[in-house]
Amino acid sequence: MTRPKILVARAIFPETIERLRAHFEVETNPDDQVLDRAELVRRLAGKQGAFTTGSERIDAALLDACPDLRICANMAVGYNNFDVEAMTARGVLATNAPDVLTETTADFGFALLMATARRVTESEHFLRRGEWNRWSYDMFAGAEVHGSTLGIIGMGRIGQGVARRGAHGFGMQVIYYNRSRLSPALEADCKARYVSKEELLRSADHVVLVVPYSAESHHTIGAAELALMKPTATLVNIARGGIVDDAALAQALRERRIAAAGLDVFEGEPKVHPALLEVPNVVLTPHIASATLATRRAMADLAADNLIGYLVHGKPLTPLNPGVAAR
Repeated sequence: MTRPKILVARAIFPETIERLRAHFEVETNPDDQVLDRAELVRRLAGKQGAFTTGSERIDAALLDACPDLRICANMAVGYNNFDVEAMTARGVLATNAPDVLTETTADFGFALLMATARRVTESEHFLRRGEWNRWSYDMFAGAEVHGSTLGIIGMGRIGQGVARRGAHGFGMQVIYYNRSRLSPALEADCKARYVSKEELLRSADHVVLVVPYSAESHHTIGAAELALMKPTATLVNIARGGIVDDAALAQALRERRIAAAGLDVFEGEPKVHPALLEVPNVVLTPHIASATLATRRAMADLAADNLIGYLVHGKPLTPLNPGVAAR
């Protein structure tokens, strides 16, 4: 019996590759090249499955060029690299990797909040430049975290994890804005109060973004929203690039209209808006919120499980368009 063929689009754990080889003919990318459109189409020719990351754009044009494709399994909870509507129309299953990275990402979100509020990056650069030669009462005096007001925009599992850390660990007053309000039980667990987006921006000392990317959420934070924030407030983005207007944020930071920002994601990443590299009051990290070995292994395993579950057993674990699997 002929085994299905799959492409693993980026370098991943060798153990995951071996699991996949037990079920499929596997083409890998050990050099970890980011495949351009033409090369991705070439490598997907004749493949039934693709193990993808956020680097590979799966849209109508690619699907039309790769008619054998039946599933794309993303090693990420986000899937803005997928045109799910086009995939569904062509009978191609889309899967992602939710849940396994929730707590790790919430940990990092809070770490980024702390580093931003307490000016960790700015002070480290100062030290490394050899400029630290005496104590000063206001040297890198940052913002309080404990007892302050934490505003969370996007209250899914990760947002709830950030809320619990703030409320239970740091005694923060937690307010949130979401498309739909949480149940009373979840609000109580997170010690969180639902408010409008405008009230959150005006009231919060620290704003954390955990919003899925979509056309509707593009530039959720732009110049108008930044203008509502306190000049002492911080902004943290662990959601997706494009949620924040990076150019408007850089200008607000440069003019000290907000105190600081912490960013793990960027518009057009891995490119970073050059103005963000020129302001000192920003902490920048290269999309590593889920980057612990245990979590990245779990993400890879779940993507592999989706490929095996669907192409071998007809039962994917985390489908984004389950109607395709039901056909």
